[in-house]
Amino acid sequence: MKATVITIGDEILIGQIVDTNTVSIARHLNSAGITVVEKSSVGDNAADICSAVGRGLDISDIVIITGGLGPTKDDITKHTLCELFGSHLVFAPAEAEHIRTLLDRRGIEFSELNRAQALVPECCTVLHNAHGTAPGMWFEREGRVVVSLPGVPFEMEHLMQDEVMPRLRSRFALHSIV
Repeated sequence: MKATVITIGDEILIGQIVDTNTVSIARHLNSAGITVVEKSSVGDNAADICSAVGRGLDISDIVIITGGLGPTKDDITKHTLCELFGSHLVFAPAEAEHIRTLLDRRGIEFSELNRAQALVPECCTVLHNAHGTAPGMWFEREGRVVVSLPGVPFEMEHLMQDEVMPRLRSRFALHSIV
């Protein structure tokens, strides 16, 4: 079983932040016997994201992406994945309610930007992010899996542990390395 890990964000490429997500994801995958064959970072550019995901699908069974799921204009991962998978965004009411509850606890108003985080590609399985406002997404194509996770390390880590790894273990016959 092979995997590709892709981090998305101009902030990674310019050295504004350090990519710790790849290390964490690789550890999770390795412990399940999945070999990471490639990792890459791309900017907030639809063509670059499509190219990286396409290459990942060519060489791997699993592609895991982090980043670009926030509410700002440069966060284009969801839109790009819709294009890649021939889908469109739909409103996920349960995710919207979760986001509203999180923001209420923090004393933050639920704005249109926040509401937009509850938009997900129709063709994906939503991965509930209990620790943040950007849900993860699970896609399948021709026996291969693409997972898109938020770039916030704390949120990504919980989604890998609580949602992604259990699904990968049930989807594929995985062996653990001890």
